Amino acid sequence: MTSHGDIPMTVQAMKAGAVEFLSKPFREEDLLAVVDAAIERDAAARAERAELANLRQRIDSLSTREHEVMRLILQGLLNKQAAAALGITEGTVKVHRRHVMEKMAAKSLPELVRMVERVQPTG
Repeated sequence: MTSHGDIPMTVQAMKAGAVEFLSKPFREEDLLAVVDAAIERDAAARAERAELANLRQRIDSLSTREHEVMRLILQGLLNKQAAAALGITEGTVKVHRRHVMEKMAAKSLPELVRMVERVQPTG
């Protein structure tokens, strides 16, 4: 801690992970507000990491064939097209697709897309 902060010191502090830089003199209320905000950000980040870990775990629970079916349906293929691509019947694709939706706890295809994009962002 120092009595005077300058721009290079502020930049260095932010790069090191500081969430705020208070200039002296500061009010106790300002310090407490910054600490509260940092705690809230940390809690949100922890919750996000836990949710992503849960999604990864669900994806990892899929069988190899379920992964293949999921990849194809996420590309927009119809069940019949996915079946042809995998050399299996359309009924088998439907069964795997249902298992994917159940294991991922997805209520719809758009929800499944959002889940996978959160874990495996494109771009």
